[in-house]
Parts: sequence; structure tokens; C-alpha cells
Amino acid sequence: MGGTVQTDIDPRSLIGRKAYDREGAKLGTVDEVYLDDATGRPEWAAVRTGFFGRDAFVPLEPSEIVDNALRVPFLRDLVRNAPDFGVGRHLSPEQEVQLYHHYGLDAAAPERSAPGEDFGRIAGAGD
Repeated sequence: MGGTVQTDIDPRSLIGRKAYDREGAKLGTVDEVYLDDATGRPEWAAVRTGFFGRDAFVPLEPSEIVDNALRVPFLRDLVRNAPDFGVGRHLSPEQEVQLYHHYGLDAAAPERSAPGEDFGRIAGAGD
């Protein structure tokens, strides 16, 4: 059973799910989910990759839930080489733009926060 990551899904339900790349190679486990401050929608997942014990940010928008796991439409090497911003704090607008560019995605979605606003807060943090 597949499906895109719905905007109304409880982001905390993603935590602990296995994550796989587009070819089915295991990336790791979803460690945290980041929400867009303006929309409140899940936007990024921090996946504990096992590559030097770090988390890699992956975008949730083009990802989907397949067989109770997160399927990311990118190759493992691209995820492994994503910018490392650490986890547990806000992603700045500049960091999000870097991530969007890394994955070749459009960072100018119409529902984006206004310049200077914080976005990328952690699900469950201050809810």
C-alpha cells in the first residue's frame, strides 16, 4: 500500500519508521520531523543514516509511505551527501534553501514563509 506523505498525517507517526531510497536501499530510521512554521505541515525528516552516526535531512513533499516505511525519491549517495546542519533546532531559511538546492527542488513554493521568518520547527517541540 503506497501513498504520498499527507499534509494531515501526524508527523510524530513518522518517527521510528525505516527510510529507503528510490531503489529500495535502506537509508536509516526517521529520527525527527520538521514542520513549516507558516503552514504547520511536515516538511523535512531527519533520517539517522548510520553514516558516521549522523542525521540527513530529506524532503517529505516528494516522499511517500510505502509498506509502512518512508520511501524517498532520491539515491542513497545524494542523501548521504546532504548538508549536515545537526538536529534538534530550527532550520534557518538559508539552510532550507541549501537543502532544496541539494535535492534539485524548487525552494520558492507559494506557501513558503516570508523572508526572515523561522521555519522548520521540530514536530512536538512547543506544541
